[in-house]
Amino acid sequence: MMQPQVIVLKEGTDTSQGVPQLVSNINACQVISEAVRTTLGPRGMDKLVVDNRGKATISNDGATILKLLDVVHPAAKTLVDIARSQDAEVGDGTTSVTLLAAEFLKQLKPYVEEGLHPQTIIRAFRTATHLAVKKIKEVAVTVKKDDKQEQRELLVKCASTALNSKLIAGQKEFFSEMVVEAVMSLDLLLPLKMIGIKKVQGGALEDSQLVAGVAFKKTFSYAGFEMQPKRYDNPRIALLNVELELKAEKDNAEVRVKNVEDYQAIVDAEWNILYDKLDKICKSGAKVVLSKLPIGDVATQYFADRDLFCAGRVQEEDLKRTMMACGGSIQTSVGSLTDDVLGLCELFEEVQVGGERYNFFKGCPKARTCTIILRGGAEQFMEETERSLHDAIMIVRRSIKNDSVVAGGGAIEMELSKYLRDYSRTIPGKQQLLIGAYAKALEIIPRQLCDNAGFDATNILNKLRAKHAQGGMWYGVDVNNEDIADNFVACVWEPAIVRINALTAASEAACLILSVDETIKNPRSGGEGPPGAGRGRGRGRPHAH
Repeated sequence: MMQPQVIVLKEGTDTSQGVPQLVSNINACQVISEAVRTTLGPRGMDKLVVDNRGKATISNDGATILKLLDVVHPAAKTLVDIARSQDAEVGDGTTSVTLLAAEFLKQLKPYVEEGLHPQTIIRAFRTATHLAVKKIKEVAVTVKKDDKQEQRELLVKCASTALNSKLIAGQKEFFSEMVVEAVMSLDLLLPLKMIGIKKVQGGALEDSQLVAGVAFKKTFSYAGFEMQPKRYDNPRIALLNVELELKAEKDNAEVRVKNVEDYQAIVDAEWNILYDKLDKICKSGAKVVLSKLPIGDVATQYFADRDLFCAGRVQEEDLKRTMMACGGSIQTSVGSLTDDVLGLCELFEEVQVGGERYNFFKGCPKARTCTIILRGGAEQFMEETERSLHDAIMIVRRSIKNDSVVAGGGAIEMELSKYLRDYSRTIPGKQQLLIGAYAKALEIIPRQLCDNAGFDATNILNKLRAKHAQGGMWYGVDVNNEDIADNFVACVWEPAIVRINALTAASEAACLILSVDETIKNPRSGGEGPPGAGRGRGRGRPHAH
């Protein structure tokens, strides 16, 4: 007798489970890694991603590309997340993380298909990751912090390694010096917000400059602005959140007046309020007045007559950085402009940069802050430069905080691969195969570096394996000469934390995807429901009745 079928889930619910489910998740991750695979390393290619609004982004930063791809597959989203977390945590190595996670899964696929239990695999992977991280910490070279000159050279090398794989690799000497200079000018906590990056179109990349202080674009100004002085030595700076202009009456305001004198009194009162505010600002001794809200034409001319400089509608973050740099605090009224709420800097001037005018505040006593002004031709190019510098800045910050480095260019991966392969031979059982698979997966980084540069990957990897077996610990791919080289000597360095983070994130993601054995998709999610239910296939157009 047939058992009646029990329906628990809503009709149309898609469930898939078991081994085929795992394999399909692994395949989805392979697809994601294919998308960023070619961007790895100094010879990596760039991707041009156009979003639904037609905005084109050219980038070879793994996290940026994955963020722009609209990934819907639930398992593949995990890879996007680890790339993002790597970007937030260390700033660089986003492509490597994605590649490693996908390669781990690829190496495990045959074992999964043969029916090896995922928990066994996960246990082996956790062991392997633990060993790998321990090994990185053992072999990493610590940098002496006492010698400032030596530390600086090391930071420049780390920054130029980070910039190697970017569009601006040609100018990496110039930019790595600039980045280190920028980070070194910050205080001990190294807050990222204190480095402003402004982009000005036109000019060459070499025209980019680092301003020790705050710089922001000249704001919208009224008549009388050109009469104001454009340079002060040791000025006091008033930071306001006050509107300094005559307010038009609200549309529905009603004032009943019997005669003209009453009306005149109302108008005069408005002017007096404004003049009173301006007078207070003037008497406070401030020479530069910055306000988040507009400063009108009357105020502009008033200040010009009294040799003050003013800028209204300053963006909030610029105002805040000026406050952090020059001291003082942002005032919402002009009643209490005492000396302690005014900022101070050594030099204020307005400078022409390309087609734009910039206000520069230099020699700020309080905080350590700086602004990088980028020049360049195309807009996308400058945006990519900004992303590259962000990566380099993060790397330099990390190197200052965690003072140990390893050699890049696939060297540390090959060393770990050798170490784990040797270790796997000492243990019996399935673990041996799985840790061997982990070791093999690590080779994807040097292999991909070779592929991207157009070298014969098998040949170079064989050379590397031989060299590492003989004890050449820091040997990695030499992209310039199609050979292998000691990357530690060649100064291809990166902070050990980048690699540790990449390995732990990648193996966590791989374990996470392996531990999922069933996917249940509700019929409504994914927009695949019957037409007319929500935004189905009708693209949300209204029906013509």
